[in-house]
Amino acid sequence: MTEALHRRSFNPAGTGPLDGVRVIDLSRLVCGNTLTGMLADFGADVIKVEPRTGDTLRAWKAAGQEAHWKVLCRNKRSVAIDFRHPEGVGVIRRLAANADVLVESFRTGTLEAMGIPPDALLAANPKLLIVRITGFGQTGPYAKRPGFGTLVEGMSGFAEINGFPDREPVLPPLALADSVAGYAGAMATLAALRNVEVSGGKGQVIDVSLLDPMFAILGPQAASFRLTGKKKQRYGSRSPGTAPRNVYRTRDGRYVSLSTSVAAMAVRLFRAIGRDDLADDPDLRNNTRRIARADELDKVVADFIAPMTQAEAVAFFEKAEVTIGPVYDIEQIMEDPHMVARETVLELDDPDLGSLPTHGIPVRLTGTPGGYFRPAPHLGQHNEEALHEAGFSETEIAELGRKGVLVTAGETASEEAAA
Repeated sequence: MTEALHRRSFNPAGTGPLDGVRVIDLSRLVCGNTLTGMLADFGADVIKVEPRTGDTLRAWKAAGQEAHWKVLCRNKRSVAIDFRHPEGVGVIRRLAANADVLVESFRTGTLEAMGIPPDALLAANPKLLIVRITGFGQTGPYAKRPGFGTLVEGMSGFAEINGFPDREPVLPPLALADSVAGYAGAMATLAALRNVEVSGGKGQVIDVSLLDPMFAILGPQAASFRLTGKKKQRYGSRSPGTAPRNVYRTRDGRYVSLSTSVAAMAVRLFRAIGRDDLADDPDLRNNTRRIARADELDKVVADFIAPMTQAEAVAFFEKAEVTIGPVYDIEQIMEDPHMVARETVLELDDPDLGSLPTHGIPVRLTGTPGGYFRPAPHLGQHNEEALHEAGFSETEIAELGRKGVLVTAGETASEEAAA
């Protein structure tokens, strides 16, 4: 390893630019936790309200550890409630009455069926922002369909343009639609917060679908189709807009990615590899003609790179000021000096494991940066603390515990052992 990951300890007394914003998070899995995770990293007080069995994300484990939970739910607190208990919804209602934001990812109509429709929540808390995450949105013919990211990654058009032309469409090997919608939802929440805090606006519903942001990031496909009548095809790692652009295998079995998005870069590449004939070819000064000769140019570049190791190829082309980069696996990412220096990946303290590598805060604010305030909580870890802050008396909290409305990790573990 070239450099040890920076290790960061949690600072419970730290603050961020969203200090004072309280978020009640009823969501499950990736999208909602990504959204509230962004808010929590910048100082919002995110209270995860989990059911008796915990957020489903806890079940996504690596080597028996709640890896996804630990990464996406740092900086949050946990209140665990038996949602099926008659008094459970009442607890949620009172928590929401003292919050700025409520986030949920139930199927359309579930809040209404629970007896806490948006109208009722807004009547009790007129400035509350209610973020509703679904696969297809709160309106439209598909509103009541269950919507997992996999379905959206197909329906959005992403899978159809991803992969190689002679193979089937390819779905992403990660929760891409959920993550994209989570970031989009965080942005929308901040816009609505500004409207309340700066412009004196009222609370409202923020309708976040997985489908709409996923389609939006694919660019001007609809406009291009209307203008050309042509559908975007699968190109593998090539680009329909420039050549050469691809991934190329190196002698050590690794790959590099290279792109010549403008004619001057293509000429620089050809001269660097000793192909002045290509650099001086007027036909290749034209982007459209280079794309038409992509097979030929790819072979030239691939043959030149093949005898090199990945490191040698990157060093050679960087010296020639040709745009190239290594195709990293996760081990290389954790060893890369740039990613270590910027804390793209870092080591965070963990109460169960000592420490655990994770992503850093992905955007930097020079004046009011986010921070690491607390590790991902155990189930129900903050029951008493969070309810007391919401106005529950000690007697009420004790009674909720006695009735089984409130749940702790120890209780669920005992139930599992008994079963």
